[in-house]
Amino acid sequence: MTAPIRIFLADDHAVLRAGLKSLLNAEADMEVIGEAGDGRSCIQAVADLQPDVILLDINMPHCNGLEALAEIGQHAPNSRVLILTMHDDAEYLRQAMTAGSAGYVLKQAADTELLVAIRTVYGGGVFLHPDHARVLLADSSDQTAPAPASDDPVAHLSERELEVLRLIALGHANKEIADMLYLSVKTVETYKARTMKKLALKSRAALVRFALKHHLLDRSM
Repeated sequence: MTAPIRIFLADDHAVLRAGLKSLLNAEADMEVIGEAGDGRSCIQAVADLQPDVILLDINMPHCNGLEALAEIGQHAPNSRVLILTMHDDAEYLRQAMTAGSAGYVLKQAADTELLVAIRTVYGGGVFLHPDHARVLLADSSDQTAPAPASDDPVAHLSERELEVLRLIALGHANKEIADMLYLSVKTVETYKARTMKKLALKSRAALVRFALKHHLLDRSM
């Protein structure tokens, strides 16, 4: 039998934590192994427990979620952090992705998205709802003028590499991309690695940020 996904809850609302714990423990492939009501306690606990996935609120006392992200990366480098927040705000989303979050879920959508998001980030993917990504794109579209074609890093990518990059940014795991494009998982991984090398990027989250910055989600491929 496959071991369940080990999940840690960090939120300053005890009632919400209790509800999430019941929801997640009812899933055969999930288990809540710990919880905390503030950022500092979260950092200390995950260092000991090394959970697979951390559900992290932004607004918490004694070190908020965004501040905690960097330290979590140092103390639990293999844990995947999923921001669970009430803030439907592009700047919070941008900060979370820059700080190393593997995904961003709104609390009001938690009942429909959270289980999918947990399984996605546990499998190595990034969860970013397409509608939420478009909000961020609209928010940032007027902040930078497009670079000349000769200086545009997107111009160095093939159509297939762009297609794979766009699907990664939309939150799809490698297996899903392979199925959608009728490719093998190994081929998708090759396109991903080639794209990361061309763009000098080091992580899947960096690919997502690149796609958002260059407005790839609203391009038709």
